[in-house]
Amino acid sequence: MAETAAYQILRNGLVLDVAERAVAAADILIQDDKIREVGRPGMAAPPEARLIDATDRLLMPGLVNAHTHGQGSLGKGQGDKWSLELLLNANPWLTAGFKLEDMQTAARLNAAEMVLKGCTAAYDMYFEFPSPSVEGISAVCRAYAEVGVRAVVAPMMADTTLYRAIPGLLDALPEPHRSKVEAMRAAPQTEHIAGCEALLRAWPLDRAQVRPALGPTIPLHCSDEFIEACGRLAAEFEIGIQMHLAEAKMQAVSGLRRYGKTLTQHLDALGLIGPTFTGAHCIWLDDDDLKRMRDRGASVAHNPGSNLRLGSGIAPARQMRDLGIPVGIGTDGSASSDNQNMFEAMRMASFVSRIVSPDPEHWLGTWEVLEMATLGSAKALGFGVPMGKLAPGYKADIVFLDLGNVNFVPLSDAANQIVNCEDSSAVDSVMIDGRMVLAGRRFTSFDYDGLRRQAQAAADRLRAANAGLRVELEAMASFVSHHCIGLAGEGYHVQRRLDGTTEERRT
Repeated sequence: MAETAAYQILRNGLVLDVAERAVAAADILIQDDKIREVGRPGMAAPPEARLIDATDRLLMPGLVNAHTHGQGSLGKGQGDKWSLELLLNANPWLTAGFKLEDMQTAARLNAAEMVLKGCTAAYDMYFEFPSPSVEGISAVCRAYAEVGVRAVVAPMMADTTLYRAIPGLLDALPEPHRSKVEAMRAAPQTEHIAGCEALLRAWPLDRAQVRPALGPTIPLHCSDEFIEACGRLAAEFEIGIQMHLAEAKMQAVSGLRRYGKTLTQHLDALGLIGPTFTGAHCIWLDDDDLKRMRDRGASVAHNPGSNLRLGSGIAPARQMRDLGIPVGIGTDGSASSDNQNMFEAMRMASFVSRIVSPDPEHWLGTWEVLEMATLGSAKALGFGVPMGKLAPGYKADIVFLDLGNVNFVPLSDAANQIVNCEDSSAVDSVMIDGRMVLAGRRFTSFDYDGLRRQAQAAADRLRAANAGLRVELEAMASFVSHHCIGLAGEGYHVQRRLDGTTEERRT
């Protein structure tokens, strides 16, 4: 990657100020990796400052992806009518057989797609089977650093399989499926913890570029001992935890069955929910759950695209924001939402808020979703440095949108057009930490065509190698789905879908 000049001056551009809800002509002075000044066009700059002409460019803060899964980049477009449970049932054939180079290729592809679509930082719950290794997660971290994306990498882990996590599912499977899944075992929590501890002690990169976290995937898929061990490890190394929390109604119902309380209450009782905790999805949270999240200082990663794709429901994002919970926006992984397009995620966040209330005052508007996808997501990542805003002292993470792109012709309201019109095709260049990682839609630090060939070869090889496993798992998909539909059909005291009415009692 090219070295950064000590000073750079961006001139002749339009600058989006999310905090002030304004768009105006301005120059930006950058010193090293941070913004030093945003001022009037033609403002003074050090004579040695490198000039970057931003004529016909709309400059906006880099989008921050609050929740993704890097390994999913090699599995995009694989499923059609998948619920969350069907995706989890398919996960073994989607992820089995990854070699070390496959892990790195998948992470590079995930990072490259995000940059091409205006995203400069991400929280990645990366899955390595059967448990995290220093070699595997280090390869993922190097991939993000090579592309230039700032990332939090949280190994995604479980010590219970899907078939044992969901109440009654194992017994609901007929033979020979039951015997096959009974033989499946997740790695024990001691193996996960040992791998993560070794990884944290040998963390391969500068934490200012790629930061570690932990990702015990779903409460039902993790024993209480495992969750508590993750909490202790996170506290020892001062890192965050991200979990999928109440993503589907089936999980919410199952949580009441297993714990006698909501999933949020259960995690809170285990001491997990706090300022460094991020709940991904958080669809089936009730009023008490939301207040707990607020009172503990936790964040939420709102993933409207995958929530719709998997039919999981509509998260109460408006209520979360009104309560003061920090809410970011995520794309989820490409196996569950098929892309890493934060522009699309913002638009969906805005639009889905409009079908839960007839009052436009309750809808999420342009500036709100822009704030969620920048400052809100940055809070979830927890880097501890100012990012997500074009202002003095903030990281120089800047997206250059081409105003000649048809999405901005005619230019009427730039902010509205970013959310309602932009599809990432106007992304011309992307700066991260003051470095141009994408210039004129060409990467500056690696060979994208080479990556494309590697990704295709890996995907073709994995698809062929996992074909037999895919046949086995798809043969029992209908049994898994029917059982989980039955659980989801039970009454619950909140309603987050449009296919039923609210139950005011717990069952």
